[in-house]
Amino acid sequence: MSHTQQQDPHESQQGVDVVQLDHHAVYATDRGLSAEFIAAVLGLEVGAPFGPFLPVDLGNGVTLDYYELRDEPVQSQHYAFLVPDRQFDCMIARLQMLDVTYYADPRHSEPGRINRLFGGRGAYFKDPDGHNMEIMTRPYARPR
Repeated sequence: MSHTQQQDPHESQQGVDVVQLDHHAVYATDRGLSAEFIAAVLGLEVGAPFGPFLPVDLGNGVTLDYYELRDEPVQSQHYAFLVPDRQFDCMIARLQMLDVTYYADPRHSEPGRINRLFGGRGAYFKDPDGHNMEIMTRPYARPR
């Protein structure tokens, strides 16, 4: 089937009523290393390659699609993951097993500590490309 004859993958699916994030490309110097890293920390699996992307399904309909940047440096971004409270301690243990320092704050000035923002728990850590990753058990309380 030619490109112009391919069926739209969303054609048979019902549309959405609100704007939702479907996927996000995460730039990496080594897509396999970075995808395996975040999957290991979060207790997820890396999916099959999809073109130039290596996806990590977050379980809520959103994927992180790791994409290698070969000819330019990777600029650090921030990624925050709302995680189940019952899995938080396991994620901290995985970071420790991987010898990755976690911090209570986004500036990484409180190593080996977690925060207790908004009645939950949270921590920050760097991935292999220096992206500032965050795990938190409660969403931020935002003004309405």
